[in-house]
Amino acid sequence: MVLAQLGGSISRALAQMSNATVVDEKILSDCLNEITRALLQADVRFQMVRDVQANIRRAVSLETHAAGTDKRRVIQKAVFTELCNMLDPGKPPFLPKKGKPCVVMFVGLQGSGKTTTCTKYAHYHQRNGFKPGLVCADTFRAGAFDQLKQNASKAKIPFYGSYTESDPVKIAVEGVERFRKENYDLIIVDTSGRHKQEAALFEEMRQVSEATKPDLVIFVMDSSIGQAAFDQAQAFRQSVSVGAVIVTKMDGHAKGGGALSAVAATKSPVIFIGTGEHLGEIEVFDVKPFVKRLLGLGDLSGFIDKIQEVVPADQQPDLVKRLTEGNFTLRLMYEQFQNLLKMGSIGQIFSMLPGFSSELMPKGHEKEGQAKIKRYMTMMDSMTNAELDSANPKLMNGSRVTRVARGSGRTVRDVLDMLEEYKRLAKVWSKIKLPKNLDPRNTNVQEIMKSLPPQVLKQIGGMGGLQSLVKQLGSK
Repeated sequence: MVLAQLGGSISRALAQMSNATVVDEKILSDCLNEITRALLQADVRFQMVRDVQANIRRAVSLETHAAGTDKRRVIQKAVFTELCNMLDPGKPPFLPKKGKPCVVMFVGLQGSGKTTTCTKYAHYHQRNGFKPGLVCADTFRAGAFDQLKQNASKAKIPFYGSYTESDPVKIAVEGVERFRKENYDLIIVDTSGRHKQEAALFEEMRQVSEATKPDLVIFVMDSSIGQAAFDQAQAFRQSVSVGAVIVTKMDGHAKGGGALSAVAATKSPVIFIGTGEHLGEIEVFDVKPFVKRLLGLGDLSGFIDKIQEVVPADQQPDLVKRLTEGNFTLRLMYEQFQNLLKMGSIGQIFSMLPGFSSELMPKGHEKEGQAKIKRYMTMMDSMTNAELDSANPKLMNGSRVTRVARGSGRTVRDVLDMLEEYKRLAKVWSKIKLPKNLDPRNTNVQEIMKSLPPQVLKQIGGMGGLQSLVKQLGSK
């Protein structure tokens, strides 16, 4: 995830505080200074960072707490709350309803990924029972209609546009009317963008908005633009009634904090973040789970949801049973690799597990990581059932390794690397044994977190601190 560095920095600052014998004003100041530095490096606006620091100090106020109060937990909770407040405009997003016509207009600068995001948004709702249609009202950019046509065809979503008409307002009105008559309940209008904020762009947006009367205007923001995101978001907000934000390119090298914190300028909630170029690489944005993942607390409900998306319902109980048995075989690793590839971003999945973060998959190397997983799976395809079902790495002796290498067209070194990765994952999984009564539909987060490695528990104030913190965070 693009903000892995920010999350890692904040988590380390909290961990250093937890290791202190006594939490006093100096320890609090050191912790807040580290958090402040991390937020500024992530391109969050100075004014917002200053407010976050002041609010945490006000919420903590060490001298007002009675003796025996766990000050570490008070500080951790205050940090969590302020990060949530920074990303939450305080109002729920508009939600389209099935069967009722809804017009959604997309706006944003050229290059922000607006057209691709339109298709992702349509595809997401299509999978959830909606009947979407795409309208290309972008007559400024050459090839815009071709791009939307190609994306829509791939997603099997109807589209409307014109190669000859130059008036975007006319195209938008005609497209919306056509889809209304055909009883589409989600009509998405893609508008023109520019390389910079131009008066012509905003005037065109106003005209399209007045003509189509959208139920929702979504501002698409590129996460790589840093602190410029605030002014950009404010300019769009002043021209059209922005009701929601989608932040794109969250899988890249951008710092991202500037874009996420710019929701304050739109006074509108972030509803999705783009996590890749492919059709399904769009993630519903929920503030609390996002911040939990950022701080290494995990998002187990999101992880279970991901499993439910890719694992057939009739196979889920068997998968949970084998995971709870703690017998991590090569076959189980193979199956989990299959699931990970279906789920999307591997770094994103890691960040959903408590005690882990997307830093485990270095930024910018996710494609290489996925290619490596595919190579591992090719090698495991050349193994026997006995080898795949054994949890004993010593079973793979020299002759077996050589046979697997030849059968998969890889080198012996590659096979040994794969076996080392298996040993590492088996060791990691042994530290996060799931409870025997785990139900994927009703996950007991605290029970799962009880099995975290000791060093992780220590960072969050021991088992008592962990249970209390999770309870408090969940009740906010």
